[in-house]
Order: sequence, then C-alpha cells, then structure tokens
Amino acid sequence: MSYIHFDKAQLINLNYSLDRETIRTNRSGTYTSTSIIGCNTRKYHGLLVAPQPQINTENHVMLSTVHETVIQHGASFNLGISKFPGNYSPRGHKYLKDFDSEPIPKLTYRVGGVLLQKELILDTNRDRVMIRYTLLEAHSPTTLRISPFLAFRGYHSLCKENDDINKEFNKVPNGVSFQLYDVYDPLFLQVSKEAEFVSNPDWFRNVEYILERERGYDYQEDLFVPGYFEFSIEKGESVIFSAGLTEADPTTRQSAFQKEIKRRIPRNNFENCLKNSAGQFIRLRDGETRVIAGYPWFGWWGRDTFIALPGLTLSTGNYKTFLAVMDTMSKDLQGPLFPNVGSGVNFNMNSIDAPLWYFWAMQQYILYTKDTKTIKTRYLEKMKGIIDGFRNGTDFNIHVQNNGLVYGGEEGKALTWMDAVTPDGPVTPRIGCPVEIQALWYNALCFYHELTGDEEVAAMAAKTKETFAVEFWSDEYRYLADYINGEEKNWDIRSNMVFATSLPYTMLDEEKNDAILETVKSKLLTTRGLRSLSPDDPGYKGYYFGDQISRDEAYHNGTVWVWPLGHFVEGYLKIHGKSGLNMVNKLIKGFDEVMTQYGIGTVAEIYDGDPPHRSKGAVSQAWSVAELLRMMDLVKKIN
Repeated sequence: MSYIHFDKAQLINLNYSLDRETIRTNRSGTYTSTSIIGCNTRKYHGLLVAPQPQINTENHVMLSTVHETVIQHGASFNLGISKFPGNYSPRGHKYLKDFDSEPIPKLTYRVGGVLLQKELILDTNRDRVMIRYTLLEAHSPTTLRISPFLAFRGYHSLCKENDDINKEFNKVPNGVSFQLYDVYDPLFLQVSKEAEFVSNPDWFRNVEYILERERGYDYQEDLFVPGYFEFSIEKGESVIFSAGLTEADPTTRQSAFQKEIKRRIPRNNFENCLKNSAGQFIRLRDGETRVIAGYPWFGWWGRDTFIALPGLTLSTGNYKTFLAVMDTMSKDLQGPLFPNVGSGVNFNMNSIDAPLWYFWAMQQYILYTKDTKTIKTRYLEKMKGIIDGFRNGTDFNIHVQNNGLVYGGEEGKALTWMDAVTPDGPVTPRIGCPVEIQALWYNALCFYHELTGDEEVAAMAAKTKETFAVEFWSDEYRYLADYINGEEKNWDIRSNMVFATSLPYTMLDEEKNDAILETVKSKLLTTRGLRSLSPDDPGYKGYYFGDQISRDEAYHNGTVWVWPLGHFVEGYLKIHGKSGLNMVNKLIKGFDEVMTQYGIGTVAEIYDGDPPHRSKGAVSQAWSVAELLRMMDLVKKIN
C-alpha cells in the first residue's frame, strides 16, 4: 500500500470522501482539482482550470468534469458523480475500489468483471490535462463512453444556461474543439485512439457545490455537455483522453503521459509530499516567475511570495528559481512598496511588511548559498530605495517616527498580514506601530548595514532597538505589545510578537525572547501552528465557519496559522538548541496525518483555533508548505 491510499469503505462514505480534495498544478498556472471521488464540491473545482489573460488575470474553469460510462452487453454503468438538488447522480462512486496517489492520482473501479483504472496528470508546460484509462480486467467486449461537462467561466463565478453559447464544434485529429464564447480560447478534446464523437448538446442544470453553500455563496450552476466520445477498449489497453487549450498529437499522448510521470517526485513519504507541493506554487508564464499564494482561489501576493519563497525553493536546492522570482518581483517595486495583490494596472499596494520580508528572503538566500555577491549586485539599489522610502514617508501614512519606530495605517485600510476587511472596515486595523513591523524594520536595517557598512543606517537601527525595548516590552506581562499608537498600547496576545525572536537580527536579549516564546507556547501554540489570538481574549473565535463576514471575523482572531510556526521554531531553537529538538520534531511529525486530510498531499491555509483544529481555507497554501520545509532544514542544521 502506498503512503497515500483510500479504500472502498472510505471512498463510498460521502461524509468522508467529499471532505478530501486533490490539487495538481503545472508551471503555466493551470490546475486540476476535485474531491478524491471526482465529485466537484467547489466552484473552483475543475479538471482543467487555466488562465485566460485576454479576458482578465483570473483562472477560468474550462472543463468542469467528465462522466465515464462502461458499456458491456448493452448494459451501461455510469462511473461519474455530481450533486444535484436532493441527490447525487449518477453515484458512480459506489463502483470505486480504491484511490492511490503514487505517483499521480489513480482511481480504480470495479464493475462486475470489469476492473478499470483512471489516472490523471497535467502537462508540465501546457494548458492541458490528460486522463489515462486502463482496462485491467474484462471478460467480454467493453466500450467506454466519456461525457465532458464544459463551463467556460471565471473560477469565482458560476455558469448559467444561456442562448449566447456557441454549440458548434470543429473536428480535429481523434476529437473536436469547442469555443463556447468568442473571448475564450478553444478547448481541444481528443482521444489517443480513433473514437466516435456523438453530438448531443444539452445543459445539465442545477449542479450543486456543497462547500459554496456552506460558505454562504451561490452554489448552483448549469454545465454544457456537448455530447460524448465512445470507443472500444481491450483488456490491458490504455487509452488517453486529453483536454487542452492547444491541439495535441494523439499519436504522442502515450509517450507524453509517461514522460510526465517520470518528472514527478514520488509522493511516498511526508517530506516528498511537501517537496511536490512546493513545486506546484511556482508559475512560469509570459517570461515571469511568480509564486501562487494558495490553491484553488489565490493568485500571487507580494507578502506571501517573500515569506514562502525560501522554503519553496532554497529548501529544495532550487536557487535559480529563487532568483527568478526575486527578479520578477523586483520589477514590481513602486517607490518603497510592492504590490500586495496583482500587477500591471491592476494591483493593490497596501502591504507595509512585504518590502521588509524582501530583505529577509535575501538573507535566507545567503544563508543557504553563501552568495552575497549576487544579492549586492542585483538588489542593493532596491533595498536602499525601500529604506529611503520608509524614512521619507510613503503611501498609507507609512513613515519612520523620530523615535525610530515605523508607523503606518489610516482609517479603512489594513496594512499588515492581519488584513481581513468586512463592510464595517478592517477587523484588526492595527493602525500605528505593529510589533512585527518593528522587528522586520530593524532586521532590514542591520542586513543593509552588513552589506554596505552604511553607518547612518546603523545609527537608525540602534535608535529603533533602543525605543523598541522601552516601548514594547512589559516587565509585568513578560511579552510584547501587539501595536502602539501614540499613548495607546495594545496587549492582545497574538502571534505577531514571535518575529521579534526569530529574525536574523533581533532587538531583545535572550531572557526576554525566552519569556515571549513561553507566552506564545502557553497561549497560542497548537499541533497545527499558532493561534492568531489567545483563547483567553474575549474576542477569540475558535472556529472558522459560516458566511464571508463570519469567517473574516475569525480569520485573525483565534484561527490557527501554520506559517508563523516556522518563526516560533526558529526562535525556540536559537535559545534551546538540541534540547528543543524533541518538541520541534513532534510538531513537524504531527503534520504527517494532514497528508490524507483536506488537501491530499499538501497543507491547508488555516486551521480552527479549537481542537481538533480542523483544516480550513485554501486546501494548499504556499507559506504553510514552505515553512514546514524550512523547519525541517532548521532541525537538520542543528543535528
């Protein structure tokens, strides 16, 4: 049995199987995602979800799903499953024998004497998904029918039956192509052997996505099924169905499929699952290399990029990709700020910390490679621009005060990573001087001084350090204020203080850092990361659920985040060294079980603050995966 495996009893139990999702991506930004039984539970699910840059910066669901039918002696057995009002239909999951994820998602169906295997893989560099069907057993002539469900819509929206659709198709080798709307690329549906396409256009109405209903969104859509492919399949034969935005050569599908399998890192243990997942966040498209913050619904984010990049690339020895991403991001710098979301003419600059994480990412590169020269040659001027911009003042009232602390914020804006906003405004506005911003600012100044010997910058760092120790530390509480705004000091116990202990340059002595970490350990540490607010706080919310507003209110008020755990571990190991390894190893190993929960083979965005800390949010998050890989490296270095 492989590392990730589900048996028949688990698969036919919808309460179990629908909670577990697969996500696979390729280098062009295309992904395929569904539940482990092939029933879509989100509007973001689809077998081919690809960028359509001529429309917008979103991904678009081109091929939602396929329903397969096994035909023997005139009897039909439908292997597909979709949710409709009041029932699941057809209920093909009852034929499932098992699910395997090594090296790619593999479903095996048992229909009487028929044993059919279904494997799915994405083309690494093209917007194309390939599904390989292998008839393992059969005692009589067998026919396979494949019915494609087309959507052609942005992944944040839903499709409804309409008269604007173009039902016409063009014949291509062993298949057809459809272009439901003029603004879209055509979708090429092809089979690796000669197959009959039977045109039978129809709408399947009111397909339901149960997780969208749970999240308070519209959850019903209509999908267009243009007809079906039908072909005979012999025992031992493999046939490949492909769906892509460019025409494929059917005669090369078998070799192309095998070539893709050889590219894959085996998912045969926890670490390899993380390495596989890490590669899925890197997108190379239109000459740019970017980090997708999470799947299925995130795009690329400035803050998330710099936090996740070291773990995603340096931990796996992929130094070239690290620099490619930094080069791409450096071009986006505007004054001292990076776009937090988006690029070009569509962006949002409201991230006070992204420019400071830029420094940290470069420190990690030097730590791994000892290559200071490349950093100085490529990025020193950008670093100087960020420091000067903060010192002179920039957008969102971001500026360095006379006491050396960085101030930022204005009404209605959320500038830190705690950025949830409801119609009433930011949930945690933190206007003023947030604790992690001071830690990052000091670290950036010290790093710049390390590279240049600039004594003026060193003096700025010294002033920041002196003020920070006085203003943020409490002898009574034995931890740091979360933020300061004039005379106001906020003493909420949040994970933000942990960065004052973990960064390469820190402002407090070991005794104070130890006390901070003990507070974090006592109030915030869980088996899945750090809570964003202490359970003792009256504003604490232990569960992340409900509509958008309910979820946003919980997002940073108790919800557990994985990525700050990496900094807790780093700060903890700085103090405790080898004596801290037992606890750290236990924390890392605890994530082994999430490989078969929620996002299969990857790590979720967030977890409930209260036990059992159920997975929530995006099924696969870049900085969650990245920081676990970096934590494993921290352990290896101490050992």
